[in-house]
Amino acid sequence: MKYLIIGAGGTGGCMGAYMTKAGKDVTLIARGAHLKAMQENGLRMETTAKGSFVVEDIKATDMEHYEEKPDVIFVCVKGYSLEETIPFIRRVAKPETVVIPVLNIYGTGGRMQKELPELLVTDGCIYIVGMIKEPGCLFQSGNLFRVVFGVREPEEYRQVLADIKKDLEDSEIECVLSDNIRKDAMRKFSYISPAAACGQYYRAASDDIQKPGEIRETFKTLISEIMILSKAMGITFEEDMVATNVAIMDSLAPGVKTSMQRDVEAGKKSELDGLVYSVARLGEEYGVSLPMYQKISEKLQQEYE
Repeated sequence: MKYLIIGAGGTGGCMGAYMTKAGKDVTLIARGAHLKAMQENGLRMETTAKGSFVVEDIKATDMEHYEEKPDVIFVCVKGYSLEETIPFIRRVAKPETVVIPVLNIYGTGGRMQKELPELLVTDGCIYIVGMIKEPGCLFQSGNLFRVVFGVREPEEYRQVLADIKKDLEDSEIECVLSDNIRKDAMRKFSYISPAAACGQYYRAASDDIQKPGEIRETFKTLISEIMILSKAMGITFEEDMVATNVAIMDSLAPGVKTSMQRDVEAGKKSELDGLVYSVARLGEEYGVSLPMYQKISEKLQQEYE
C-alpha cells in the first residue's frame, strides 16, 4: 500500500523512518529546514534502544508538490495545524483512502470525519518519546513505540485496517487495532493531558512530578478529573487510571517534558487549547465539575492569551 504521513516530527517522522526501513512505500510531508535536510541527506534516527541509523531513501516533500494518491494517510501534526491538512487531504485522497489521525488531542478523528464525510476517518493515538533533534535528525528515547487506532462504529470496519496493522508490525512498530477506540484514546489522553496541564502550571518536568508534594498531588487530581469526565461521556475503566498514569510518570527519566511544554517554552504555537482548555469546556458540556482543570485553564489563559 501507498502511505502518506503528514508531519515529520517525533511521531510521524519516526513512523516514516521505521516503515521506509522495512520496505514500505511511505512519503513524509514536511517543510522548512527539516524537509530540505531529509531531501539532501536522508533521515537520521538517534535512538537509545537501537542505536543510530540513517534512512537514506526516505521520500519527503511538501503539500504543494505531493501528487500521488495514497491508500492510507496518517495525520501526525500538532492540533493547531490540523485545519490546514483538510483541503490537502481532499485534494490527494481517493474514495478508498483511509485517514488515521495520530494526535494527542481527544476526539480528533470524529471532528475530521465531519470535515471529510466522503472518506473513512478512524481515531488513533501513539505512544512514543520522540522529537526533532535538529533538521533531518530525530531522537527517540526508550523502547516504547505503539500505535493504537480503530473505527468508532463496528459497521465502519474494513479489512484494510488489518493490513495496515500488519505493515506497522512488519516495521517493528507495535500496533493495536482497537475494538473500543474511544476508550483507548481516552486512556492515552488521561495521561498526556494531566502531564501537560500540571507541567505547564508549575513549570515542572518529570522529576518534579515524581517527588511527593503539591505538584504530584495536582497531577493525581487532574487524572481523577479526567476519569469523572470519562464517566459522564460513557467511558469507564476497570483499572485504577490514577495509579496506572502515576506509574508511567515515575518510569520517566529526569527532565522529561511534554511536547506542549517545549513548544510554549520556545515561544511557538502550542496545544494548550486541545490538551488543557478543551477539558474545562467538556466539563461544562457534560455537566461535571472539574475545579482543578478550571483553575489551571484560567491561570494559563491569563498568561498566554
